[in-house]
Amino acid sequence: MSSNNGPIKLGIVGVGKIVRDQHLPAVAKDGDYRLIAATSRHGKVDDIPNFPTIEAMLDSVPELEAVSLCMPPQYRYDAARTALIAKKHVFLEKPPGATVSEVEDLKRLAQANGVTLFASWHSRYAPAVEAARTFLSSAKISSAAIVWKEDVRRWHPNQDWIWAPGGFGVFDPGINALSIVTHILPAMFITSAVLDFPENRASPVAAHVNFRTSDGLPVTMELDWLQTGPQSWDILADTDKGKMVLSGGGTRLAVDGKVVHDEPEAEYPQLYRRFAEIVRAGVSDVDLAPLQHVADAFMLGKRNVVEAFFD
Repeated sequence: MSSNNGPIKLGIVGVGKIVRDQHLPAVAKDGDYRLIAATSRHGKVDDIPNFPTIEAMLDSVPELEAVSLCMPPQYRYDAARTALIAKKHVFLEKPPGATVSEVEDLKRLAQANGVTLFASWHSRYAPAVEAARTFLSSAKISSAAIVWKEDVRRWHPNQDWIWAPGGFGVFDPGINALSIVTHILPAMFITSAVLDFPENRASPVAAHVNFRTSDGLPVTMELDWLQTGPQSWDILADTDKGKMVLSGGGTRLAVDGKVVHDEPEAEYPQLYRRFAEIVRAGVSDVDLAPLQHVADAFMLGKRNVVEAFFD
């Protein structure tokens, strides 16, 4: 199926906060798309047909060329499989699935059906990330650290799915950090982890993870979902060219305290530009490294039970 002529006819599945805050504004401003349908159990998008299931949407709107899947990751595989078999291009909100093997199968299905699959790591498109990558590529790194601490009650209030098995817990924001570091640092591997599980929850509220790079450099990661006040989304690296701090989730880069890049994020417009680019090129973009690190943390991590969490 070709989408080289005219806007890509798009449907969105899972109309929640991230869709209203990010997807809909990005699509509305992008001439490469025309949003023509939506599917959600609870939300609706004005002025287009809305459906209760992806199957109903695909049956009723056969001219759809692509779908963005924005439901929780535990439910994404079946919807993605349905869309790919129907030969629709698929944009996966992060994380791309609940397990690595699910997404591997979706890659196979996309290739078999001649359509595009996109794992959309939005933080990788933060404005200072490429500048950080360029800086580190010309520097000798001695150590690096990830400090990702935020208030879950502020960012995910009363979202029970995120605490369920497959919901990732604190790794839901933590995977954003991993999507950046796997892009700007050398290949790395988890050596140990401690995961703090509230006694009444199935996913962790904090994590302490140690990595080493392929050439033996140490990288640490501290994740915490109970930080009030200022929020911390920082990646730090000690190098022979100075101490690099990539902060604000990838929006601000400083070296030895001097700011070298600082601008507002515009991640989702860039994600949709990338999706259109690979759809028209007939290729997929599915990097599993961030998801694999989360899987490895759960595999190697020591479970530490902490006090119960209540919203």
